[in-house]
Amino acid sequence: MARLRFTVALLPLLTLAACSSFTPPVRPTLSPLVAQGRAVFQSYCARCHSASGETVIVGPSLAGIPGRAGGRVDGLDARAYILNSIMDPDAYVVEGFSDGLMPQDLTEQLTGEELEAVIEYLLTLD
Repeated sequence: MARLRFTVALLPLLTLAACSSFTPPVRPTLSPLVAQGRAVFQSYCARCHSASGETVIVGPSLAGIPGRAGGRVDGLDARAYILNSIMDPDAYVVEGFSDGLMPQDLTEQLTGEELEAVIEYLLTLD
C-alpha cells in the first residue's frame, strides 16, 4: 500500500519533469583561434594568472581584462595594451604587483600565431 501511495505521489512530478522546457545552458563554442589561445594560456600563463574571478596566483587575475585594459593607458585599446604587456612586461605593472615577475622572453617562446591566439582568448575574459 505504501508503495502505491509513493507511486501516485511521484507520478505528477515525473509528468512535470518530462513536459518541462528546461534545458541546461549551452556553453558557447569557441572559435578555433580562441580555443588555441586558451591552450596557450593554460601552457604559459595559468601558472601565474587566473582567468576567472579575482583569484591572485602570482600576477593579477585576467578575468575582465578587456574592460580594464582599454582604460589603463591613454591611446591604447585593450588589444594593444595586452600585446604591449606581453612584449614588455614591465612597461605597465599593475598596482600592488612587483615588476620583473613576468617572463621577459614570452615573445621568444610563442609563435606569432600563438601570441595572436592568446590575445584573442584574453579578450573573451569578461
